[in-house]
Amino acid sequence: MSDENEFEQVGSGASQTYPQQCSALRKNGFVVIKGFPCKIVDMSTSKTGKHGHAKVHMIGIDIFTGKKYEDICPSTHNMDVPNITRAEYPLVDISSDGFASLMNTDGSTKEDLKLPEGELGQELRAKFDEGGEITVTVVGALGMEQIISFKETQQK
Repeated sequence: MSDENEFEQVGSGASQTYPQQCSALRKNGFVVIKGFPCKIVDMSTSKTGKHGHAKVHMIGIDIFTGKKYEDICPSTHNMDVPNITRAEYPLVDISSDGFASLMNTDGSTKEDLKLPEGELGQELRAKFDEGGEITVTVVGALGMEQIISFKETQQK
């Protein structure tokens, strides 16, 4: 009986998603498809038979992996929309195992993000090795975060 009310995690109270009616979703908006936060790249509505509901066919691209997902949902049903966060951090260091050390606004460091795979990660490491000041853009959704872009900061 006592372990019925024990909770493993405590959050800030902000939900990671919010419901939105399928018919209110728009292209270039965001939606959770098969548990992944996706940007909607294509959607179409089809009217079904005499007593059926209109169905919305959505194609989304995962904002973290770029993988394509599809879903069909009745237009009157709700779907989860992820709360997307976007933040910029100065890059302080890159560890030998590929983790970025980023500076928070309060002066502490954030060291839990790995450099992105592929070309972006290689470019970022090359620019950092050149010695320039770099600011990275981090996007977050559904409890995950990833570096999606970077820019060189103008030195004064």
